[in-house]
Amino acid sequence: MTIILTGASGLLGSALSAALRQDGHRVVCLVRRAARGPDESFWNPREGLIDPGVLEGAQAVVHLAGAGIGDRRWTPAYRREIVRSRIDGTRTLVTALSGLAGKPEALLSGSGIHYYGDTGDRVVDESAPAGEGFLPALVTRWEAEALRAEEAGIRVVPLRTSMALSATGGALARMLPVFRLGLGAPLGSGRQFWSWVTREDWVDAVRYILHKPEITGPVNVTSPAPVNNVDFTRTLAKALRRPAMPLGPPSFALRLALGGFADEGVLTGPRALPGKLTESGYIFRHKSLDQAFSAIF
Repeated sequence: MTIILTGASGLLGSALSAALRQDGHRVVCLVRRAARGPDESFWNPREGLIDPGVLEGAQAVVHLAGAGIGDRRWTPAYRREIVRSRIDGTRTLVTALSGLAGKPEALLSGSGIHYYGDTGDRVVDESAPAGEGFLPALVTRWEAEALRAEEAGIRVVPLRTSMALSATGGALARMLPVFRLGLGAPLGSGRQFWSWVTREDWVDAVRYILHKPEITGPVNVTSPAPVNNVDFTRTLAKALRRPAMPLGPPSFALRLALGGFADEGVLTGPRALPGKLTESGYIFRHKSLDQAFSAIF
């Protein structure tokens, strides 16, 4: 297939691009700088600029572009950047796809597990409603923009992605220096659930969804074994053969450092399960956090 990819420079996009090419597909990456070859094309999502000729005849689009949720402290300006980078990009892409003569069969669009908000101990799957807060509201708007492509006859799958585990980037990579010093500790109460998925399972799941036309609508791309923060801390410390501290930074300190992201992305979280993937027959490589860390390290 010819597959259009945005966000190809990110932790997940770079791994997906390599895997799809290894599968024999042609991958064309939309980039926000001058194109460096035939497998790249310039676009400016904020200005609505995109080359429809590049999209024409592609069989699928995977849209992952967006400012990092936890990359910076949530100032009012950065909140606006998080929203605009997702809404503007998705709107630009869907508008262009809808006007094509040869439309793609599928649009797999980035989304987030924080759609569900803080669920405490309650388990949720794709049938659960949106939670409350900035992130649930953002994901709701983001998915609505992507789902407009259904009106043009395109299969749309919002990828509700959980924390993707990799030693080379993302949240886990930021934790490693502290844990390798033996200073890893629970955050806040430690009772909040963290849904997670290895980068390898995420890539495999996306490849699987591309070839499953019966899978439509939002999909939780997350492992079947979410854990609370205390268990995550203990398991990571054990994998690194380091001790774990019994007490970590209090909630107020995390709020000072991270702004609103502390309350919505660190101190709370959904206990989400991959209902659609499991029901459709997808088999995870890493079903437990022990397996995941064993593979990563």
